Amino acid sequence: MSDAPLKLAIIIGSIRDGRSGHTVGSWFQDEAGKHGAFDVDVVDMRDAPPPLILGNEPPAELAATTEKLEAADAFVIVTPEYNHSYPASIKSLIDWHYTQWRAKPVGFVSYGGHACGLRAVEALRLVLAEMHAVTVRDCVSFGMYSGNGFGEDGQPSEPEGANGAAKVLLDQVAWWAAALKEAKAKSPYEVQF
Repeated sequence: MSDAPLKLAIIIGSIRDGRSGHTVGSWFQDEAGKHGAFDVDVVDMRDAPPPLILGNEPPAELAATTEKLEAADAFVIVTPEYNHSYPASIKSLIDWHYTQWRAKPVGFVSYGGHACGLRAVEALRLVLAEMHAVTVRDCVSFGMYSGNGFGEDGQPSEPEGANGAAKVLLDQVAWWAAALKEAKAKSPYEVQF
């Protein structure tokens, strides 16, 4: 097995004006960088939102995103909770890409509402299972009432708990990414239709 860092794509799912996703995603990107197991790349859905009308192949404007997803050994999706679920931008991203998710781990950082985004995470677990991805158990979640959860400095209001939860999540993602990468090197993952 190689000692090279695993490639982690952090997906910031919200594209709304005034979103908290960039703040949450930037904090998590810093935590992933400090972890040491990953070469981190960010896919900010606001930079290249996928078209909502689906075709057979991702369009040219998604080429850079598709390349990042293909190269990734693992993913962490930073998602808000909208109407008890996740944003359409994330669903569109998943639907435009089929093979990129297969036999790769996915972790979650969620925020918003009474449930701290956890209903979005649970809905995403179902969709990603259909894509043959492996979702890790633990996640990081924040309540975002009137900006609570993060301070003006872009750091969590309760950094010890948040940073500890991020480490647990990153440890699990790293374990699964290394195990699945090694397994795929020995025997390619195939999907039967």
